[in-house]
Amino acid sequence: MPIVTCEKCGTKNRVDENPPVDRIAKCGKCGAPLTGATTATSDKPVIVTDQSFSQEILNTPGVVLLDCWAPWCGPCRMVGPIMEQLAAEAQGRYRVAKLNVDDNPRTASQFQIQSIPTMLIFKDGKLVDRLIGAQPKPAIATRLAAHAS
Repeated sequence: MPIVTCEKCGTKNRVDENPPVDRIAKCGKCGAPLTGATTATSDKPVIVTDQSFSQEILNTPGVVLLDCWAPWCGPCRMVGPIMEQLAAEAQGRYRVAKLNVDDNPRTASQFQIQSIPTMLIFKDGKLVDRLIGAQPKPAIATRLAAHAS
């Protein structure tokens, strides 16, 4: 494993040469994204299913914004481009994921999703915030930033 020095705090970190898809190498001490590390990042939201929920959300360190939506929902389609923009702007501070509640009823039921769109914010695998209904981008970004800092 190659060793990458964190530009923020100077800590030396071992980095996986072949990281899992959509994972960002972060400093073990300060949590800053490691530049120069070969990481597979995505500027698109990650699609989550009942089967991948645990791996993609609960076992992911840091902050994850999960958009619970359905393709027939008008307000969900309004929030969709906002999720794309937030994912493109993430720069390793957080991840954005999407869960189609029609195709994944187990996870939707587990988190008592009764209205869509519902956005769940997880930090280190624990649910820390919930936004219900279509929200403007500044409102979503403010709530997300409160947990990503």
